[in-house]
Amino acid sequence: MQTLTVTHRRAVQFIVLMGVVSLLADMVYEGGRSLSGQYLALLGASGAVVGITAGVGELIGYGLRLVFGYLSDRTRRYWLMTILGYTLTIIAVPMLALANAWPLAVGLLMVERLSKALRSPAKDTLISYAADRVGSGKGFGLHEALDQVGAVAAPLALAAVLAAGGSFQFAFGILIVPGLLCLAVLLAARAMFPQPADLAGKIPSLTTTGFNRRFWLYIVSVSLFAAASVDFALAAFHFQRTQLLPAAAIPALYALAMVVDAVAALGFGILYDRIGLQTLIGVTALATLSAPLLFSASLIAAVLGVMIWGIALGAQESILRAAVAQLAPAERRGAAYGLFNAGFGLSWFAGSAVLGVLYDVSLPLLIGVAVSLNLAAVVVLWLMVRQPGAALQR
Repeated sequence: MQTLTVTHRRAVQFIVLMGVVSLLADMVYEGGRSLSGQYLALLGASGAVVGITAGVGELIGYGLRLVFGYLSDRTRRYWLMTILGYTLTIIAVPMLALANAWPLAVGLLMVERLSKALRSPAKDTLISYAADRVGSGKGFGLHEALDQVGAVAAPLALAAVLAAGGSFQFAFGILIVPGLLCLAVLLAARAMFPQPADLAGKIPSLTTTGFNRRFWLYIVSVSLFAAASVDFALAAFHFQRTQLLPAAAIPALYALAMVVDAVAALGFGILYDRIGLQTLIGVTALATLSAPLLFSASLIAAVLGVMIWGIALGAQESILRAAVAQLAPAERRGAAYGLFNAGFGLSWFAGSAVLGVLYDVSLPLLIGVAVSLNLAAVVVLWLMVRQPGAALQR
């Protein structure tokens, strides 16, 4: 009993350490992304360049996770891929301070997205081992809550730097500080926990076992959920165009969504460990309300829509990731997380493109498509939960 208690405590310590790593990394890349659009404009890029850069970046950031997830499972070098990914981020983002032309800035932004694809499946696999010990929902929820602290703090801090008269170059340059701290904590975690798989009670063996029907149904439901998700950029465009909110209030609303994200991730993580996969059905059904509220004519409804959008985002980063660990064989988690992220990211990109086109055609049609996709995701999740063996996935 004492051994179990010590292992549980060490699992929590590992999740907290990796949460701090993500917090510091988020300060680097979320801070950089919060300024990237304006910076590209200052360097002479067109609106088309900015839009294409964002779209291609997401395709790289999510699409290549399938490749790197497979490689992480085949090589078992989870720590190496995690460390290399974070190192690339720490180099690329602060170097934007030295970019004197938009093509160079675009290249550095693509490197940052590549680094995200490189590390994410391996990092999620490492965290999943510790989460097996403390509860998948709680484990990933705690990690996401810590992660979002950086996502909120850095954009606000950099906004303060610019408001105080600092340059964009200075704002990007100071991101090297949390970057170096991130690398230091990551290397400490590697030294303290060389084999995180031990935290789960076993080291998985390498096998060619495939994924079952329930896993593939889950990927379909996640893809539908992602396609239905309205990108905040489109919501912000709508708020600006309709003057529903003052321009300065829109970033603050985004910060609110990030706070809701953090709280929801932890709360739904705990609920997931209690009632299992049914939690996913409830979150997906709730997300159905987001689009109608976001594109309403009411300020109160719009704020509520942003909060629900934040809840859905928190679910994506916590219980959606936790479910992968429950549904995939332990020895195939790297590949499973690669499939999950690739499906989610490609569907998010495709859905965002379609919803963006529909915005110029008909708002009711946009809302109808988003709601229909979400309801389809609920149906597929319900079918998945009814599959044999669902009661064991808790």
